[in-house]
Amino acid sequence: MCRFFPFAANLVLPPGPPQKPCILYSDGDSLSLTAAQSSADFAELVSDEARDATLVHPLVPQLPPPRASDGARVWPLMAIQATLFPNKGISIVVQFLHMAVDGRSFNHFMKSWASIHRSGGDPTCADPDDLSPCHDRGVIKDPNRLEPILWKDWWSCVGPSPSPSPSPSEALLGVADKMRATFVLRKHHINGLKAQVLSQLKNDDVWSEPIHLSTFVVACAFVWVCVTKSQDEEHERHDQASFESGNDKLCYFCFLADCRDRLEYSIPSTYFGNCLGIYILSKKRNTLLSKSGVSHAARAIGAGVEEVKAGGGLRGAAEWIRNYNVANNGDLVTVAGSPRLKVYDTDFGWGRPTKSHVVHVDMSRAIALAESRNGDGGVEVELALSRVCMEKFAHFLEKGLK
Repeated sequence: MCRFFPFAANLVLPPGPPQKPCILYSDGDSLSLTAAQSSADFAELVSDEARDATLVHPLVPQLPPPRASDGARVWPLMAIQATLFPNKGISIVVQFLHMAVDGRSFNHFMKSWASIHRSGGDPTCADPDDLSPCHDRGVIKDPNRLEPILWKDWWSCVGPSPSPSPSPSEALLGVADKMRATFVLRKHHINGLKAQVLSQLKNDDVWSEPIHLSTFVVACAFVWVCVTKSQDEEHERHDQASFESGNDKLCYFCFLADCRDRLEYSIPSTYFGNCLGIYILSKKRNTLLSKSGVSHAARAIGAGVEEVKAGGGLRGAAEWIRNYNVANNGDLVTVAGSPRLKVYDTDFGWGRPTKSHVVHVDMSRAIALAESRNGDGGVEVELALSRVCMEKFAHFLEKGLK
């Protein structure tokens, strides 16, 4: 933890504006580490098959409760739980507040920890590619005076006494009717989806227009459409009721982009913290439910990716929080994780992980993306839906891949 000491720090949440939350580290700060043993079915926990979303929650460590200090509430940032399944395996589950770091910084920590453990606990023998994190927040500049705008919108969004993390009882209550499953889109599936999108675009007479058609774009477009169909009770009567108000409303899609190499100035690639842009797009529900739904979704997501590349990481930043708040009150699908994080390369010395979970997808309406653990160039998609919606989702996904 010496190099990643902010994880042992605390989040200080003031009662309201104009004060700002901050991360406070003091010498001697530490984090909670729990060692446990479980008799649960290890094979079921690492399976891709749909199962009760609550099964994984006993493996999740609980953040210690907040304490009061000078009118503010002080929250620990991280807790870790290692659970042994005798003669089966081990799970390492980390809960942390996303206000502290993004996925890239968190994975930097995990891979560094794994590298040190793999070398027998000697930091001097760790992977030479394991660079030290940059903790200098001063490298982030604000020439456009975005900070006061974002803080004002944040306080307006969260209201008084915000809570960065649900209680254990709230978490279990929120997922009581959910099923969790992982679907693998293999390389040939991705190539087939790309061909399908290009064919649909050609039939729709927009062939000549350029489109950014990466693995990320087609995977997200396909899953977005399948989720929308799984939650639409009238999809079978879509042709007769395409202009009904329910099918005419907007569906939103949100993806995050690492901004470390997309700013107007240079910052270290190992910058430790949050350096993400929030990008939201929308399509009408009846458009996503149409026969060309995947191609429409792919065009929208691809255009969003191209705009980020062309416009820089802070494109539209002044509207980020307000736009997200609007989308979050509607039909929203967000993306967590990224195949670029290479989570299955996190080797503690026991080989590649059998399974990686993003637990919060069962509460956040997110889909989690990771590289295929088989190393075949595919993508893993993890999500949590109600039992009925999960059955529909699996049906539409299987049908769409044929």
